[in-house]
Amino acid sequence: MRGNGRGREEEGNSPMGRRLRAVSAHLLPPASTTTTTGGVDLAANPTAGEYAHVQGYSAVLPEKLQTGKWNVYRNAKTPLRLIDRFPDTPDIATLHDNFVYAVETFRDCRYLGTRICADGTVGDYKWMTYGEASTNRTAIGSGLIYHGIPEGACIGLYFINRPEWIIVDHACAAYSFVSVPLYDTLGPDAVQFIVNHATVEAIFCVPQTLSTLLSFITQMPCVRLIVVIGGDNANMPSTPTSTGGKMSSRPFRPPKPEDVATICYTSGTTGTPKGVVLSHRNLIANVAGSSVVIKYISYLPLAHIYERVNQIALLHYGVAIGFYQGDNLKLMDDLAALRPTVFSSVPRLYNRIYAAITNAVKESGGLKERLFHAAYNAKRQAIMNGRNPSPMWDKLVFNKIKARLGGRVRLMSSGASPLSADVMEFLRVCFGCLVIEGYGMTETSCVIATMDCDDRLIGHVGPPNPSCEIKLVDVPEMNYTSEDQPYPRGEICVRGTTIFFGYYKDEIQTREVIDEDGWLHTGDIGKRTIFKLAQGEYIAPEKIENVYAKCKFIAQCFIYGDSLNSSLVAVVAVEPEVLKAWAASEGIQYEDLRQLCADTRARAAVLADMDSIGKEAQLRGFEFAKAVTLVAEPFTLENGLLTPTFKIKRPQAKAYFAKEIADMYAQLREAESTKSKL
Repeated sequence: MRGNGRGREEEGNSPMGRRLRAVSAHLLPPASTTTTTGGVDLAANPTAGEYAHVQGYSAVLPEKLQTGKWNVYRNAKTPLRLIDRFPDTPDIATLHDNFVYAVETFRDCRYLGTRICADGTVGDYKWMTYGEASTNRTAIGSGLIYHGIPEGACIGLYFINRPEWIIVDHACAAYSFVSVPLYDTLGPDAVQFIVNHATVEAIFCVPQTLSTLLSFITQMPCVRLIVVIGGDNANMPSTPTSTGGKMSSRPFRPPKPEDVATICYTSGTTGTPKGVVLSHRNLIANVAGSSVVIKYISYLPLAHIYERVNQIALLHYGVAIGFYQGDNLKLMDDLAALRPTVFSSVPRLYNRIYAAITNAVKESGGLKERLFHAAYNAKRQAIMNGRNPSPMWDKLVFNKIKARLGGRVRLMSSGASPLSADVMEFLRVCFGCLVIEGYGMTETSCVIATMDCDDRLIGHVGPPNPSCEIKLVDVPEMNYTSEDQPYPRGEICVRGTTIFFGYYKDEIQTREVIDEDGWLHTGDIGKRTIFKLAQGEYIAPEKIENVYAKCKFIAQCFIYGDSLNSSLVAVVAVEPEVLKAWAASEGIQYEDLRQLCADTRARAAVLADMDSIGKEAQLRGFEFAKAVTLVAEPFTLENGLLTPTFKIKRPQAKAYFAKEIADMYAQLREAESTKSKL
């Protein structure tokens, strides 16, 4: 029976009709209406699909079809599925698979390099090939089995970056052990807590960390074996040793993708460290979209997920990885010797590079300063317009700057905290390379979003990692909603193969961050820590600290504010030589740096420079620090004020500088009271 026009229209708008139209959009029309074929040819629809709408970097989809709310974001290049394997090598499902693939592909290529000689002196880089690393991996894994360490046991790694760290980690993957990194800078209490909490049965350490372990070994009854790397028996502390008899190689015990690969304990910025449980599948999915590189320097702590994931990706592409000497003050020497093509770092170091170069330019004055600015502006304009800058500017100005990082860097990456837009632009111009920024956390196996290598825009962290999806959850107390225009706002939530299993032995905190639909609630709003002032303004302290980092007097800066006070205050670790030079120019006498830091004239000069920098950066009125305390002692891992990726531990810094903060607010209240009386 033939229906009327309205009936056909209603049928076309029905769910069945919409599905038919979606399928039809994937069908190629016949080459000729007069030609019939025995089958139907299918082709990919040029759009993202019926339920995906591409918006710039991301494709937005409905979280649940029945609600009709479009609030889930995926990478625009892969909107219809989340990536969980390397596209060209889908058989790689575990860290063990990844290493086997690398050894088969790059057996005789350089892999791990170090400048530290057997006698402790520093020389040229000496390299271990992928094949040699494989042999050592087998020996370590076989040794653990020989000494009775059972499958699935937790293995502690208690030393800084060096080739043996990577090899032990590979051994854990090959023989189904669980690696548990121990930050070398953690105090005895934290190390003891992690070892006991994870029931670590074997610990790899170096002579420097062995003495720490032995000081509380009786409080760690779970430890059955300690392996000392790079030790000299003559210099070892007196302790029972086991050399054992003849040991043969044992066959691998390959893990399954869902098996636990590592437990990464957070650095304890908010209290007791939490153990983030990550599987082989989590980690492989996270790095599946990584880019090809050639030579890399490893100095960021391997106990942190940022460097850990870098290593997994570098392995897959056969990269040569050189390790630093272990001293951050000598990092520039290592860079000159290695001449890496890729450099990963954190904003604190990039800010220091920026400040060092800009201050040197200002001090040069005259023709040199004018030449730098002419070169910078010309090269910046060319890059912004998508053109190749004139090589003349590199020869005249920028090659000397490039040489600071070895002269061959083609890619810089930044993570752990926000990198200011002008510093990123400065790095792109001066070093003439790609500079990308990412956003992530340990609980997501690292990367949540990262910029594409061909992206010239600045001030964002790029599209979602193809292996996860993102949504924004409304935050009513901040008036942030996922419907805000022109940009949605809210708490960042993440879901996908990269999401961790949970916090080790802590079901309550796990349920607090992962909801029933599998979304991880990051607690981040626009990826920045935020607090509220008394008048209701919300503050992103890291953003302000990054602005003030450009001040010539400032080595490090801690911005503090709370809901009881209407203004911000700052604690500044000074650049000693800059402050001393200023004091000399002003004719100020002092006995030591601490006395100079306490001088009211010095505080006024630093605060004035901070105000000038803040105005240039167009900070809003309530974002300016109204008082400053100068300290001679830098913020370090040793005094507990920094995480291993050089982020400020805010609760610890608040407690550490409690008196200074209270004094600054008291001074501000007194000044305000005096002003109101006048």
